[in-house]
Order: sequence, then structure tokens, then C-alpha cells
Amino acid sequence: MSAQLLKWAHEELAEAGVGSPQADAEALLAYALGVDRAELVRLTVLGREVPDDAAAAFARLVARRAAREPLQHLTGVAPFRHLELAVGPGVFVPRPETEEVAQVAIDEAAKVVGERGGAVVVDLCTGSGAIALAVATEVPGSRVHAVELDKDAHAWAARNVDALSAVAAGLDPAAGADPESAPERIVRLVKGDARTALYGVDGTADVVVSNPPYVPSDAVPVDPEVAEHDPAVALYGLGPDGLEVPRGITDAAARLLRSGGLYVMEHAEVQAEAARAMVAAARDPEGRPVFGEPETRKDLTGRPRMVVARRLDRLASGS
Repeated sequence: MSAQLLKWAHEELAEAGVGSPQADAEALLAYALGVDRAELVRLTVLGREVPDDAAAAFARLVARRAAREPLQHLTGVAPFRHLELAVGPGVFVPRPETEEVAQVAIDEAAKVVGERGGAVVVDLCTGSGAIALAVATEVPGSRVHAVELDKDAHAWAARNVDALSAVAAGLDPAAGADPESAPERIVRLVKGDARTALYGVDGTADVVVSNPPYVPSDAVPVDPEVAEHDPAVALYGLGPDGLEVPRGITDAAARLLRSGGLYVMEHAEVQAEAARAMVAAARDPEGRPVFGEPETRKDLTGRPRMVVARRLDRLASGS
């Protein structure tokens, strides 16, 4: 019975140190059965037997999760706001804390659309495309550009952009549409260096948002799911403070944003002061400040996890 299997799996995962053993057990059994969580609950309440093949698949999944393989790699999907994104080896798994970073970008884009009828949003270091796709699907009237350099992550982002573009066009994303009749992409995805890409957008972006690599090189994550499975290129921001890549992203944001445009960047909770100083230190070619006073904002758990600042008047700054 599913209740007995879930009890066994919970015990196995808890002993292995998995942080959410019950939720993970339920997700894996639902995946093995090919049903959603609500249907799993119904089957469990009814005391339905689990077919032998599903039970065997479930046991294999539990063993892999107990070895600390990420849940999202096992199921092939990760939730992000209202989306379900395809993920796997080679791409950073989107985290719940990044949803609040996306919210800041979404709120600003929606405000600009209301005022001007449209908004240009740029997502640098897009990874799976999570933030870009959240904005594109939640803010009608937004034109979203996303940049990713790593080929594996770019491939995952392209898969997600194509799937959600098909959904937006009322098509079956699994149908394999004729390339000539493929739907228009809801996000313009660019493969390139986030620090130098999108020169055609210079000075026109209303929002630049980024969840760049920012972990210092000597700060190896504790969780095996992160340390052993998230790609290093998506974790480590280079430099002794982990902010070498974010400095390049900040310079790119200064170039891309229009006067009054909003910059929001995720960082580690211990980097709040350093991230504000980094943004405050950004200068135009004449040595004048690029951004107004940066502020730190918190994620849903109350931790300081992002820096937010507005682009100063480009004409006044001469840039």
C-alpha cells in the first residue's frame, strides 16, 4: 500500500539527512505512479495497492535521493512561482528564495507596462530561464531578453522557453511542431557573456534582473545536492568575495538600463553590505555614479538576499 511505502521512504530519506523527507517521498511516489500529488493523496486514503513496477521504480528513486541526488534531477522538473521548469544535470536548480527576486522585477515591469504600455526586461545569467519566464508569463506587454553563456544551461533554458512559448500559443509543447510554424518565443534567449551581450538593448531596459554566481571560491556549499550537482559555473562568482562576476553584471546593468530603470541582483545573505558597496561604486566613463542609493531587500524568510537600485539620469551622467 502507498502509505506503507511512504512510511518506509520517509525513514530512509530522514536517515540519509534529506531535509524534507516526507515531501520528497510523496513527490517521488507520485512521479513513479505518473500522477500528481493530489491524486496520490486520494490513492493513499483509499488504500490502493501500488503496482509492482511502480514500487520498484520508487525504490530506485528513493535510493538515489538518499544518496543526495537532487529531487528535481530525479523528477526532471522544478517549480518556480506558477511555472514547472525542466531541469537536470548541467543547470542550476531554481530556488524558492529567487522567487522574491523575480517578484521585484515583475512588480516593476507591471508598473512600467501600466504607465507606458510596454516594458523591456533583461535577465542576465538566466540559467533555466526561471526569472525571465516568470516575468514573460506574468506581465503581458513585457519584452524579455535572457542571456546565458554556459552551453548546458542554455540548452535547458531553450527547452523551457520553447515549451512555454508553445503553451502561450495554445499548442501542445510535446507535439514537436513544424519548425516553420513554431510559435514566437515569449523570451528572446541569447547565448553569450552576460557582461557584454545585448548591445542593441543599451539604454532601453526598464528592468535588469540577475541571479548570478556569487559564492566565494573557498565557500564550498554544505548540502551535497548543491556542492556535487549544481554546476560550479552557476555557483562561484570568482574573486575572494565571490563578487567578481556580479561586478561585471552590475556594469552591464548600467549599460543596459534607461534613466530610472531598476536593477535587482540576488546575493548571499552575508554579502548584503558588500553588494550595496559594489553597486554604489559603479561609475560611468567620466567617473560619475551610475546608480542611486542601493538598498538591500529580504527574501520570504526574512534574510537579506538582494540589492536593488535605480539607474541615474543617463544624460546628466553623460553616459
